Amino acid sequence: MISVEQVFKSVTDSTGTLDILRDINLRFAERETVAIVGASGSGKSTLMAILAGLDTPSRGAVRLQGQDLFALSEDQRAAVRAQKVGFVFQSFQLLGNLTALENVMLPLELSGARDARARATQMLERVGLGQRLAHYPKLLSGGEQQRVALARAFVVEPAVLLADEPTGSLDFATGQTIMELMLALNRERGTTLIMVTHDRAIAAQCERRITIEAGAVL
Repeated sequence: MISVEQVFKSVTDSTGTLDILRDINLRFAERETVAIVGASGSGKSTLMAILAGLDTPSRGAVRLQGQDLFALSEDQRAAVRAQKVGFVFQSFQLLGNLTALENVMLPLELSGARDARARATQMLERVGLGQRLAHYPKLLSGGEQQRVALARAFVVEPAVLLADEPTGSLDFATGQTIMELMLALNRERGTTLIMVTHDRAIAAQCERRITIEAGAVL
């Protein structure tokens, strides 16, 4: 599904050059669940951004279903993300002026889907929020907001789901429930799940774990 080939990432400022990622070579299989773990500042979030084509490597290649993301223009990468990649964030990233239903409908509407309302409603019912369609984010608990975020990510039927600390803002019990739901949705839809987390117990629920330290894979 994704191959990462000799990826380096460095930044230079007045104090010199900082190597953030060093010679990363990874493969992610179709339908696989993978946790990327490491201390704060290890480079795991930078790697996630590069996998999504949101950040560019200093050198190296990332191929999504055989397509080199960095041979594309920024607009072309955005189109690939819209078609093939779903995102779940620690801070939910819901739009406060839209209801739960409207938040989930948004990516479908942007892609021109004619059945956005029906698909978004069905997805929210699947995550247990059928009675919260008209609620705004501020009226939802943290766990409910993350369920909306999961519905928004999966409703576009992505090939890949990238999750950045998806349980980081939640208490243990709620986080475990969200993790179980995310893995269940992943199995149902045959998605490749790549998750960044600092929580080893959460990471252990994935099929494979990758540890990054000082910008390199251990």
